[in-house]
Amino acid sequence: MATQNNAINLASLIDQAVTVKLAGGRELEGKLKGYDQLLNLVLDEAEERLRDPQDMSKMSSEVRKMGLIVCRGPSVMVVCPSAGTESIENPFAYIGY
Repeated sequence: MATQNNAINLASLIDQAVTVKLAGGRELEGKLKGYDQLLNLVLDEAEERLRDPQDMSKMSSEVRKMGLIVCRGPSVMVVCPSAGTESIENPFAYIGY
């Protein structure tokens, strides 16, 4: 049976690599060091995945190292473990028909 990782169970992700998606499209990856009831997150060794300047709907291979950061809870949309996940193409993206 898979372990459920929701806001109530973030304790299981402490000291593990997580991917955090923020409102506005920013995406961060780092080690989860702490959180509170408002979903403010503390990430260590954080890196921001940068978007492709030619096509802002795609992520580039570039990253910006940020170190120790705090993500404000109201801007946090998704928190998931980095291990065992992969990005998929958006099935709802406009394809130009």
